[in-house]
Amino acid sequence: MRAASSVALALAPALAGLCPALAAAPAAAAPATCDKPVYLTFDTGHMGVAPLIADVLKRHQVKVTFFLANERTRTDGSSLDDEWAPWWKARAAEGHAFGSHTWDHLVWQADTAAGLRLRPTAGPDAGKTLTLTPAQYCDELRRPAQRFQAMTGQAMLPLFRAPAGRTSPALLAAAQACGFTHVGWSPAGFLGDELPSDKYPNDQLLAQALQKVKPGDILLAHLGIWSRQDPWAPAVLEPLITGLQARGLCFATLREHPLYGRAAAPAR
Repeated sequence: MRAASSVALALAPALAGLCPALAAAPAAAAPATCDKPVYLTFDTGHMGVAPLIADVLKRHQVKVTFFLANERTRTDGSSLDDEWAPWWKARAAEGHAFGSHTWDHLVWQADTAAGLRLRPTAGPDAGKTLTLTPAQYCDELRRPAQRFQAMTGQAMLPLFRAPAGRTSPALLAAAQACGFTHVGWSPAGFLGDELPSDKYPNDQLLAQALQKVKPGDILLAHLGIWSRQDPWAPAVLEPLITGLQARGLCFATLREHPLYGRAAAPAR
């Protein structure tokens, strides 16, 4: 089970509309071609469903924002290794947007006098507790951006999502000092794909999202969750897209977001 899953369980009341926003998006000032936008985002994961997700997005001509970490995959590689480089290059060519999720999927634990206490769920130190200086944390944010540019020839947006959505003023200040802005998700945008499928089946998650998602919301899903037995994607993804479109909503990347779009410049 990914470390983020425990946070997702804590957020389960969002399914009943009770969860506070981690970073609720303001109502969007819509671009001319999309007057009721929602912003679908995907964090990396085991990548087992990534090709299916890409097929759905391409079929419906939906553009999304991906947040990249170098996480373990079902093929015993990692999500940013050479095996996946063509997949990322294809997504970049399709016009999706991209941000950092830290290289080793570092989950914030605490602020200390020595720096940020973090627990990676990927990489050689997975499961350990590390203390990083602000400069070292910036290096962790930059590594996915550097790898993304090497794979695709494109620059990543200077946006990041902290793994599990866990931040602190010190962490946000460290990221801001090296040019990165944090992006969370809206209360209704917690799509529940990290929750146990026996308690939160796909049909329930779909119905909840179709009822509660509203224009301006930032939506959160993943490219594969180890702990969920009945995968959320692509089973929920396609009816979610068509259902929201039937309500008059449309999809945009964070490049078009009225707040985060201001940061749409190459990461430093």
